[in-house]
Amino acid sequence: MSDNALHDSFFALHHGLPRQGPGSDTTTRRLLALAGRLPERPRVLDLGCGPGRSALLLAAEAGAEVTAVDTHEPFLAELRRSAAARGLDGSIRTLRADMGAPPFPDGSFDLVWAESSVFVLGFDRALTEWRRLLAPGGTLVLTECVWTTGEPGPVARAFWDENYPLRTVTGNAAAAVEAGYRILGTFTQPESDWDEYYGPLAAHAEAADTSVPGMTEAVAGARAEIALRRDHGSDYGYAGFVLRPADPRWPTRQETAGDAPAIRRVVAEAFGSDAEADLVEALRRDPDAWLPGLSYVAEAADGSVAAHALITRCRVGDAPAAALAPVSVAQEHQRTGAGQAVVRAVLDAARLRGEPFVLVLGHPEYYPRFGFVRASEYGIKPGFEVPDEAMMALVLDDSVPVPPGTIAYPAAFGV
Repeated sequence: MSDNALHDSFFALHHGLPRQGPGSDTTTRRLLALAGRLPERPRVLDLGCGPGRSALLLAAEAGAEVTAVDTHEPFLAELRRSAAARGLDGSIRTLRADMGAPPFPDGSFDLVWAESSVFVLGFDRALTEWRRLLAPGGTLVLTECVWTTGEPGPVARAFWDENYPLRTVTGNAAAAVEAGYRILGTFTQPESDWDEYYGPLAAHAEAADTSVPGMTEAVAGARAEIALRRDHGSDYGYAGFVLRPADPRWPTRQETAGDAPAIRRVVAEAFGSDAEADLVEALRRDPDAWLPGLSYVAEAADGSVAAHALITRCRVGDAPAAALAPVSVAQEHQRTGAGQAVVRAVLDAARLRGEPFVLVLGHPEYYPRFGFVRASEYGIKPGFEVPDEAMMALVLDDSVPVPPGTIAYPAAFGV
């Protein structure tokens, strides 16, 4: 059996599938929403586009100019036909090229997109090599297979260790942060995304002509993969990652003991009184409230503290929760991105620490850019009167149910 026969049979089996990996239009829309505000006509690079289900949606619903890249010309031809049928042929350009060496200048795209295809390159390599393609403020969107349990069973472990070693969502998020990205959002894709892929694939396998050289092996491989999902799917899943390179103007880091005086000055200056600065110091002294590693500063070019953000322990009913407060920016650095940089950094630290969600009482036109929504959507409320839109929550780990209830802040808050 030649490698060419196996290659040809694999693609023959997959030809005509609506998508080449777990996914759905709903997931594509969710990823797009997490990317936030885009230019009026965003430039999108869809790498490993397959037959182009994502490219078609991005062109139609985001008004994007999409460059769709794949090595398999029949997929690209199918995409061109679909685009023409939808009147989108002026918005989608196809290119047969290697996603490992995209032939584009640095800074060419507002979005670099790869649903169900990053495994070809590897998650870490994609983080490193695709970053240069992003324009300032650009976003990298990936979906990747992940462990959904800390202790996967031996059958799933053996399969994935041999074929494509997996990490958890948190493990991939940590790799992204280490590579210099901020996490705009992550989520585990629903089981229905697997059905959209494996349902049609199973039908193709059933109808395949196994007399064709290589087809028996291709069908056996597909059926083994489907059976693994059926029998051991609770061990692994697919997840979306929406990432943006950290703002290079504002390096961020955990506070050190030597930062305390500078943090006090910034907080007092930002709020116009010592009350919030006293709050930070009281929280720092409270072992039940203080969460090590979740007090962050952004540094100005001269190394001084330009902004500060703090997350401490609170409770929702009987369940532990986390509260973002206060967030402070030195007056000379306000409206420069320093505040956003330090908030994103401390939220990433909370995510990697394992905090499932974060609460904030703040400006309803500012915090939604980080993904916060009304806490009341989860049945969460403060123990005092505030406008509903000002009390917000951000889910960091969607595998953990968000508990409803009343928020209890540390005593230092005085509420």
